[in-house]
Amino acid sequence: MYKPFKLVLLLILIPVAQLLAQEPVYTNSIGMEFVLIKPGSMVVGRFQPTVGKYQPSQAEAGKPTPKVLPPSAYEVAEKMAQEAALPGFTVQIDRPYYIGKFEVTQEQWAEVMGRNPAFFQGDKVEGDSKRHPVESISWKEAQAFIRKLNKLDKAHVYRLPTEFEWEYAARAGAQDDIPWGEAREMAVLSGTTTSPIGQKQPNAWGLYDMLGNVWEWVHDYYNEKIFADPVPPRTGKQHVLKGASFTGDAKNATYMTHAAGPGNGFDVGLRLVMEVKPN
Repeated sequence: MYKPFKLVLLLILIPVAQLLAQEPVYTNSIGMEFVLIKPGSMVVGRFQPTVGKYQPSQAEAGKPTPKVLPPSAYEVAEKMAQEAALPGFTVQIDRPYYIGKFEVTQEQWAEVMGRNPAFFQGDKVEGDSKRHPVESISWKEAQAFIRKLNKLDKAHVYRLPTEFEWEYAARAGAQDDIPWGEAREMAVLSGTTTSPIGQKQPNAWGLYDMLGNVWEWVHDYYNEKIFADPVPPRTGKQHVLKGASFTGDAKNATYMTHAAGPGNGFDVGLRLVMEVKPN
């Protein structure tokens, strides 16, 4: 009676077991490094704004005492915060996957595509621009790169991450938004150009530049909102960008919200997911 069920379950588990048996970090034939991400869950779209109360210090000699807002103003602010609050929703990542340890570089893009479309190369950056992330690419161009890479490497399947896969990897187990101090340590921010990959601190799962440097394309369509929906839209005008870029500062560096392409162009790149083909 239960044999068919057991057979189906076994067929499902074989590819998963194969993936879990792989090395935690894998390097492909063109030097792209991938980190194994194991299943788990996270809460997406949780927004709990708070209201701070101004506490004036003692007035200096000869200066008037600062005015304090009346209690009614704080009551209005508290009500607005409660109305804006969102509980979020739980996302379950059921299968393991590999995601790029770094953003795709100009050198890697050129090796696959035969050209380098990046704006920040040559005399526009310090040092060797080949280690800078590729940018100035559209979502369709990212798909063209993926198709060619899949033809070069028959053992794996490359694709853009879903928004939830990207955010789960970026959070690296964190439940709340990243503190600004940590963002400054981990993200390439407040600059005038991209930076070579891997110059800042990695996150807890060993991934670099998930925040800052370049925005990263993901698979999903944009839903015209600040946060993702539990079920991503099947169609849309633009695709989602995650992670912010070098043009932002710490308050822009968050994995919780999302934006839409095409962005500025010169600060939009990609990071790939790699799957192991089942035998």
